[in-house]
Amino acid sequence: MEWQNADDVQKDLVDIIKHIDLPHINLNRIYCYRTNGSKTRAYARTWSFPKIFQRALCVEPAYVIEVLSQHYDKLDTDKKKKVLIHELLHIPKNFSGALLPHRTRSRNINSLANQLFKVYKKKTC
Repeated sequence: MEWQNADDVQKDLVDIIKHIDLPHINLNRIYCYRTNGSKTRAYARTWSFPKIFQRALCVEPAYVIEVLSQHYDKLDTDKKKKVLIHELLHIPKNFSGALLPHRTRSRNINSLANQLFKVYKKKTC
């Protein structure tokens, strides 16, 4: 599998954060990569940095957003933004290095991503 820096994805994240309210997101600690050759059907994945590694390496919490080129690059601009909003919603409000699941009793990431995408579109039009 090949990994490449995804500067275009980082720019899209900056644009998203400018227009929707996610104050806990620290873009300086989110790294974006594009991969080729994965067998997954996902468009993107968020990778955590567990507390044990943070402590062992004396490093602050961080996340990696990986976009899977064979699927993500075929999407139109709006769908790419929605995918990235979805990935940002996996990051908890305490930016701890952990990940939030797709569903809890009080929250569904897909529904919330759709709502936030509508907010994004209203603010960018």
